Amino acid sequence: MSSIESITLDVADPKAANHFYSAAFGLDTQVRLRASEAPTTGFRGFTLSLTVSQPANVNTLIDAAVEAGATPLKPVTKSLWGHGGVVRAPDGTIWKIATSAKKDTGPATREIDDIVLLLGVTDMVASKRFYLDRGLTVAKSFGRKYVEFATPSSPVKLALYGRRALAKDAGVPADGTGSHRLAIGTDGDAFTDPDGFAWEGN
Repeated sequence: MSSIESITLDVADPKAANHFYSAAFGLDTQVRLRASEAPTTGFRGFTLSLTVSQPANVNTLIDAAVEAGATPLKPVTKSLWGHGGVVRAPDGTIWKIATSAKKDTGPATREIDDIVLLLGVTDMVASKRFYLDRGLTVAKSFGRKYVEFATPSSPVKLALYGRRALAKDAGVPADGTGSHRLAIGTDGDAFTDPDGFAWEGN
């Protein structure tokens, strides 16, 4: 295993979800969709983040998402780290759109720099070790709070965050049960991590 090849979201209506992701974020090939009625309640244990180059782009993407049917979870705000907001897509997936830039440097666009999958983990030490044992290397680490892995060839970056901290960052309660409604495509063998996230071999 050396990278995420794809992200697949289980959704009730793939056609409607595809329309949303195209209209809101301009995503088509980056996120796959498949029909599923797998039961799930509350926080699914992960978020997807879109990082962009400037605040105007954050505003544009958040506005487009809400117009396409997303529910705002956290309004766009400025903070010490930058500028961002959080929405829940109609299919239930939580998306954060953010930039570390404090000021705009050009006209607003919908250009996305990176897609980051953040997995909420119960035991950071155990989950980090699990992924290191599968061949990943650490790009950034902040103690037991956050780990980002180096996946330069992947269209989606992978990071681990404490489950409760991730839920707080998303603006939702941390409790949740049932399916994650997420499958992560890898270039290696299929496996399931300590928090129940399923990786599927391509």
